[in-house]
Amino acid sequence: MSTGATEWIAVDWGTSNLRVWAMQGDVVLARAGSDAGMGGLTRDGFGPALAALTDDWGLPSNVPVIACGMVGSRQGWVEAPYRSVPCTPLGDRMIKVPGAAKDIRIIPGLKQDTPADVMRGEETQIAGFLALNPNWDGVICLPGTHAKWVQISAGEVVSFQTFMTGELFALISTGSVLRHSVQSDGWDADAFVEAVSDTLSRPEKLAARLFSIRAEDLLNATPAPVSRARLSGALIGTELAAARPYWLGQQVAIIGADATARHYVEALAAQGVPATLADAERMTLAGLTAAYKTSKVTS
Repeated sequence: MSTGATEWIAVDWGTSNLRVWAMQGDVVLARAGSDAGMGGLTRDGFGPALAALTDDWGLPSNVPVIACGMVGSRQGWVEAPYRSVPCTPLGDRMIKVPGAAKDIRIIPGLKQDTPADVMRGEETQIAGFLALNPNWDGVICLPGTHAKWVQISAGEVVSFQTFMTGELFALISTGSVLRHSVQSDGWDADAFVEAVSDTLSRPEKLAARLFSIRAEDLLNATPAPVSRARLSGALIGTELAAARPYWLGQQVAIIGADATARHYVEALAAQGVPATLADAERMTLAGLTAAYKTSKVTS
Protein backbone atom coordinates (compact mmCIF):
# COMPACT_ATOMS: atom_id res chain seq x y z
CA MET A 1 0.00 0.00 0.00
CA SER A 2 1.35 3.45 -0.92
CA THR A 3 2.39 5.81 1.89
CA GLY A 4 1.68 8.89 -0.24
CA ALA A 5 -1.65 9.46 1.52
CA THR A 6 -0.08 9.36 5.00
CA GLU A 7 -1.61 11.95 7.34
CA TRP A 8 0.39 11.09 10.44
CA ILE A 9 2.80 8.57 11.95
CA ALA A 10 1.92 6.43 14.97
CA VAL A 11 4.80 5.36 17.25
CA ASP A 12 4.91 2.87 20.12
CA TRP A 13 8.36 3.28 21.70
CA GLY A 14 9.09 0.91 24.54
CA THR A 15 12.17 0.01 26.53
CA SER A 16 13.23 -2.78 24.16
CA ASN A 17 11.46 -2.12 20.86
CA LEU A 18 10.30 0.60 18.49
CA ARG A 19 7.22 0.17 16.27
CA VAL A 20 5.93 2.71 13.74
CA TRP A 21 2.92 2.91 11.41
CA ALA A 22 2.12 5.25 8.53
CA MET A 23 -1.49 6.26 9.06
CA GLN A 24 -4.33 7.72 7.01
CA GLY A 25 -6.91 8.50 9.66
CA ASP A 26 -7.26 5.16 11.45
CA VAL A 27 -6.07 3.10 8.47
CA VAL A 28 -2.56 1.60 8.50
CA LEU A 29 -0.72 2.23 5.21
CA ALA A 30 2.67 0.81 6.23
CA ARG A 31 4.48 -0.45 9.28
CA ALA A 32 8.04 -1.02 10.47
CA GLY A 33 9.86 -1.97 13.66
CA SER A 34 13.28 -2.41 15.23
CA ASP A 35 14.95 -3.27 18.51
CA ALA A 36 15.98 0.39 19.01
CA GLY A 37 14.13 0.68 22.30
CA MET A 38 14.59 3.49 24.81
CA GLY A 39 16.82 1.33 27.00
CA GLY A 40 19.56 1.15 24.39
CA LEU A 41 19.57 4.78 23.22
CA THR A 42 21.26 7.96 24.32
CA ARG A 43 19.19 11.12 23.98
CA ASP A 44 20.77 11.98 20.62
CA GLY A 45 19.98 8.51 19.28
CA PHE A 46 16.20 8.80 19.16
CA GLY A 47 16.04 10.92 16.00
CA PRO A 48 18.25 8.58 13.94
CA ALA A 49 16.39 5.50 15.24
CA LEU A 50 13.06 6.94 14.09
CA ALA A 51 14.51 8.13 10.79
CA ALA A 52 15.90 4.66 10.07
CA LEU A 53 12.33 3.32 9.98
CA THR A 54 10.44 6.21 8.41
CA ASP A 55 12.74 7.99 5.93
CA ASP A 56 12.03 5.38 3.23
CA TRP A 57 8.40 6.47 3.30
CA GLY A 58 9.44 9.81 1.77
CA LEU A 59 7.08 11.88 3.89
CA PRO A 60 7.37 15.65 4.41
CA SER A 61 8.79 16.77 7.76
CA ASN A 62 5.52 18.42 8.81
CA VAL A 63 3.64 15.11 8.98
CA PRO A 64 2.87 14.83 12.72
CA VAL A 65 4.30 11.96 14.73
CA ILE A 66 2.28 10.79 17.76
CA ALA A 67 4.32 8.65 20.17
CA CYS A 68 3.58 6.76 23.36
CA GLY A 69 5.62 4.72 25.79
CA MET A 70 9.05 5.04 27.36
CA VAL A 71 10.13 7.62 24.78
CA GLY A 72 8.51 10.11 27.17
CA SER A 73 10.29 8.87 30.30
CA ARG A 74 12.99 10.75 32.20
CA GLN A 75 15.58 8.73 30.26
CA GLY A 76 13.69 9.13 26.97
CA TRP A 77 13.82 11.64 24.16
CA VAL A 78 12.05 14.29 26.22
CA GLU A 79 10.19 13.84 29.49
CA ALA A 80 6.42 14.02 29.24
CA PRO A 81 5.33 14.64 32.86
CA TYR A 82 2.83 12.23 34.38
CA ARG A 83 -0.81 13.19 34.79
CA SER A 84 -2.44 12.35 38.13
CA VAL A 85 -5.33 9.93 38.48
CA PRO A 86 -8.27 10.02 38.63
CA CYS A 87 -8.30 11.32 35.07
CA THR A 88 -9.08 10.28 31.51
CA PRO A 89 -6.35 8.07 30.01
CA LEU A 90 -5.50 10.81 27.50
CA GLY A 91 -5.36 14.49 28.36
CA ASP A 92 -5.82 17.38 25.97
CA ARG A 93 -2.10 18.09 25.59
CA MET A 94 1.05 16.32 24.48
CA ILE A 95 4.72 17.27 24.75
CA LYS A 96 6.56 18.34 21.61
CA VAL A 97 10.17 17.24 21.08
CA PRO A 98 12.20 20.46 20.72
CA GLY A 99 14.63 20.73 17.83
CA ALA A 100 13.50 17.48 16.16
CA ALA A 101 13.52 17.15 12.39
CA LYS A 102 9.87 16.09 12.50
CA ASP A 103 6.79 17.35 14.36
CA ILE A 104 6.97 14.79 17.18
CA ARG A 105 4.45 14.76 20.02
CA ILE A 106 4.63 12.48 23.06
CA ILE A 107 1.68 11.28 25.14
CA PRO A 108 2.21 11.68 28.93
CA GLY A 109 1.93 8.70 31.25
CA LEU A 110 -0.18 8.50 34.40
CA LYS A 111 0.77 8.55 38.07
CA GLN A 112 -0.89 7.63 41.34
CA ASP A 113 0.40 9.31 44.48
CA THR A 114 -0.99 6.88 47.09
CA PRO A 115 0.01 4.13 46.84
CA ALA A 116 2.78 5.36 44.56
CA ASP A 117 2.54 3.94 41.04
CA VAL A 118 3.20 4.99 37.43
CA MET A 119 2.45 3.86 33.89
CA ARG A 120 3.71 4.81 30.42
CA GLY A 121 2.22 3.39 27.26
CA GLU A 122 -0.58 1.51 28.99
CA GLU A 123 -2.64 4.70 29.18
CA THR A 124 -2.72 4.72 25.37
CA GLN A 125 -3.91 1.12 25.18
CA ILE A 126 -6.58 1.89 27.77
CA ALA A 127 -7.69 4.91 25.74
CA GLY A 128 -7.89 2.70 22.66
CA PHE A 129 -10.02 0.12 24.47
CA LEU A 130 -12.41 2.80 25.73
CA ALA A 131 -12.61 4.38 22.26
CA LEU A 132 -13.68 1.01 20.85
CA ASN A 133 -15.93 0.18 23.83
CA PRO A 134 -17.79 3.40 24.77
CA ASN A 135 -19.35 3.65 28.24
CA TRP A 136 -17.41 0.61 29.46
CA ASP A 137 -16.85 0.41 33.24
CA GLY A 138 -14.83 -2.24 35.02
CA VAL A 139 -11.23 -3.36 35.40
CA ILE A 140 -8.58 -3.63 32.70
CA CYS A 141 -5.59 -5.91 33.21
CA LEU A 142 -2.49 -5.37 31.06
CA PRO A 143 -0.15 -8.36 31.53
CA GLY A 144 3.54 -8.04 30.80
CA THR A 145 6.87 -7.52 32.48
CA HIS A 146 5.05 -5.21 34.89
CA ALA A 147 1.37 -6.17 34.90
CA LYS A 148 -1.19 -3.42 35.54
CA TRP A 149 -4.65 -3.67 37.08
CA VAL A 150 -6.66 -0.55 36.27
CA GLN A 151 -10.05 0.53 37.61
CA ILE A 152 -12.16 2.35 35.01
CA SER A 153 -15.28 4.38 35.78
CA ALA A 154 -17.10 6.96 33.64
CA GLY A 155 -14.23 7.04 31.14
CA GLU A 156 -11.58 7.74 33.77
CA VAL A 157 -8.70 5.80 35.28
CA VAL A 158 -9.71 5.84 38.94
CA SER A 159 -6.82 3.83 40.39
CA PHE A 160 -4.27 1.22 39.34
CA GLN A 161 -1.70 -1.19 40.73
CA THR A 162 1.43 -2.65 39.16
CA PHE A 163 2.84 -6.14 39.76
CA MET A 164 6.35 -7.23 38.73
CA THR A 165 5.08 -10.71 37.89
CA GLY A 166 6.59 -10.96 34.42
CA GLU A 167 9.97 -9.72 35.56
CA LEU A 168 9.94 -12.13 38.51
CA PHE A 169 9.18 -15.02 36.17
CA ALA A 170 12.09 -14.04 33.92
CA LEU A 171 14.51 -13.68 36.82
CA ILE A 172 13.49 -16.89 38.57
CA SER A 173 13.37 -18.99 35.40
CA THR A 174 16.84 -17.89 34.27
CA GLY A 175 18.74 -16.92 37.41
CA SER A 176 17.56 -19.16 40.24
CA VAL A 177 17.86 -22.86 41.04
CA LEU A 178 14.56 -23.35 39.21
CA ARG A 179 16.30 -22.66 35.92
CA HIS A 180 17.35 -26.31 35.88
CA SER A 181 13.70 -27.44 35.98
CA VAL A 182 11.74 -25.02 33.80
CA GLN A 183 13.73 -24.67 30.58
CA SER A 184 11.13 -25.65 28.00
CA ASP A 185 8.93 -24.17 25.30
CA GLY A 186 6.17 -26.56 26.30
CA TRP A 187 3.20 -25.89 28.55
CA ASP A 188 0.85 -27.90 30.74
CA ALA A 189 -2.51 -26.13 31.05
CA ASP A 190 -3.79 -28.30 33.90
CA ALA A 191 -0.64 -27.75 35.97
CA PHE A 192 -0.96 -24.00 35.41
CA VAL A 193 -4.58 -23.76 36.56
CA GLU A 194 -3.89 -25.97 39.56
CA ALA A 195 -0.94 -23.79 40.61
CA VAL A 196 -2.99 -20.61 40.18
CA SER A 197 -5.81 -21.88 42.40
CA ASP A 198 -3.43 -23.33 44.98
CA THR A 199 -1.36 -20.16 45.34
CA LEU A 200 -4.35 -17.84 45.15
CA SER A 201 -5.83 -19.58 48.19
CA ARG A 202 -2.56 -19.47 50.19
CA PRO A 203 -0.36 -16.70 48.71
CA GLU A 204 1.75 -16.52 51.87
CA LYS A 205 3.22 -19.92 50.97
CA LEU A 206 4.63 -18.75 47.62
CA ALA A 207 8.32 -19.10 48.53
CA ALA A 208 7.80 -22.67 49.75
CA ARG A 209 5.75 -23.61 46.70
CA LEU A 210 8.46 -22.32 44.40
CA PHE A 211 11.09 -24.59 45.92
CA SER A 212 8.72 -27.52 45.73
CA ILE A 213 8.88 -27.16 41.94
CA ARG A 214 12.58 -27.97 42.09
CA ALA A 215 12.11 -30.75 44.61
CA GLU A 216 9.38 -32.39 42.50
CA ASP A 217 11.75 -32.37 39.54
CA LEU A 218 14.61 -33.92 41.52
CA LEU A 219 12.53 -36.61 43.17
CA ASN A 220 9.91 -37.38 40.54
CA ALA A 221 11.50 -36.19 37.27
CA THR A 222 8.62 -33.77 36.63
CA PRO A 223 8.58 -32.77 32.94
CA ALA A 224 9.89 -29.25 32.30
CA PRO A 225 6.61 -28.04 30.69
CA VAL A 226 4.79 -28.95 33.90
CA SER A 227 7.35 -27.18 36.08
CA ARG A 228 7.30 -24.10 33.87
CA ALA A 229 3.51 -23.91 33.99
CA ARG A 230 3.58 -24.34 37.78
CA LEU A 231 6.04 -21.47 38.17
CA SER A 232 3.90 -19.19 36.05
CA GLY A 233 0.73 -20.29 37.82
CA ALA A 234 2.22 -19.71 41.27
CA LEU A 235 3.31 -16.18 40.40
CA ILE A 236 0.07 -15.24 38.63
CA GLY A 237 -1.94 -16.81 41.45
CA THR A 238 -0.14 -14.61 43.97
CA GLU A 239 -0.84 -11.58 41.78
CA LEU A 240 -4.52 -12.46 41.54
CA ALA A 241 -4.71 -12.83 45.31
CA ALA A 242 -3.32 -9.32 45.79
CA ALA A 243 -5.44 -7.87 42.97
CA ARG A 244 -8.67 -9.51 44.17
CA PRO A 245 -10.24 -6.15 45.18
CA TYR A 246 -9.90 -5.12 41.53
CA TRP A 247 -11.35 -8.12 39.71
CA LEU A 248 -13.81 -9.64 42.18
CA GLY A 249 -17.36 -8.93 41.01
CA GLN A 250 -16.17 -6.65 38.21
CA GLN A 251 -16.34 -6.66 34.43
CA VAL A 252 -12.78 -7.55 33.35
CA ALA A 253 -10.86 -6.98 30.12
CA ILE A 254 -7.35 -8.24 29.36
CA ILE A 255 -5.23 -6.26 26.88
CA GLY A 256 -2.50 -8.41 25.36
CA ALA A 257 -1.41 -10.37 22.33
CA ASP A 258 0.68 -13.30 23.50
CA ALA A 259 0.32 -16.53 25.45
CA THR A 260 0.72 -14.68 28.73
CA ALA A 261 -2.48 -12.70 28.14
CA ARG A 262 -4.36 -15.91 27.38
CA HIS A 263 -3.01 -17.44 30.58
CA TYR A 264 -4.53 -14.57 32.57
CA VAL A 265 -7.87 -15.23 30.87
CA GLU A 266 -7.60 -18.93 31.79
CA ALA A 267 -6.58 -18.13 35.37
CA LEU A 268 -9.57 -15.84 35.88
CA ALA A 269 -11.94 -18.28 34.19
CA ALA A 270 -10.88 -20.94 36.70
CA GLN A 271 -12.10 -18.56 39.43
CA GLY A 272 -15.44 -18.07 37.69
CA VAL A 273 -14.50 -14.65 36.28
CA PRO A 274 -14.99 -14.29 32.50
CA ALA A 275 -12.59 -11.83 30.88
CA THR A 276 -12.63 -10.20 27.45
CA LEU A 277 -9.32 -10.46 25.58
CA ALA A 278 -8.42 -7.38 23.51
CA ASP A 279 -5.49 -7.31 21.06
CA ALA A 280 -2.69 -5.07 22.33
CA GLU A 281 -1.60 -3.68 18.96
CA ARG A 282 -5.17 -2.83 17.98
CA MET A 283 -5.69 -1.02 21.32
CA THR A 284 -2.39 0.86 20.93
CA LEU A 285 -3.29 2.09 17.45
CA ALA A 286 -6.82 3.04 18.54
CA GLY A 287 -5.35 5.02 21.45
CA LEU A 288 -2.75 6.76 19.29
CA THR A 289 -5.51 7.60 16.80
CA ALA A 290 -7.65 9.09 19.57
CA ALA A 291 -4.68 11.19 20.67
CA TYR A 292 -4.06 12.38 17.11
CA LYS A 293 -7.69 13.42 16.70
CA THR A 294 -8.25 15.18 20.01
CA SER A 295 -4.99 16.36 21.61
CA LYS A 296 -3.18 19.67 21.43
CA VAL A 297 0.55 20.29 21.72
CA THR A 298 2.47 22.02 24.49
CA SER A 299 6.19 22.65 24.70
